[in-house]
Amino acid sequence: MSKSGTVKQLFQLLMEKKLWWMIPMVSVFLLLGLLIVLTHGSALSPFIYALF
Repeated sequence: MSKSGTVKQLFQLLMEKKLWWMIPMVSVFLLLGLLIVLTHGSALSPFIYALF
């Protein structure tokens, strides 16, 4: 199973169970995770890790 399939299933579950309030929270966590992964080897890494 691909990672995009897992994310798609997660959002389908949230829609099915009517957990509307969790959608923004999950979206923010996914975006932060993506930001950390994409800047892992760049010069911005120390600044991003300093935020947390």
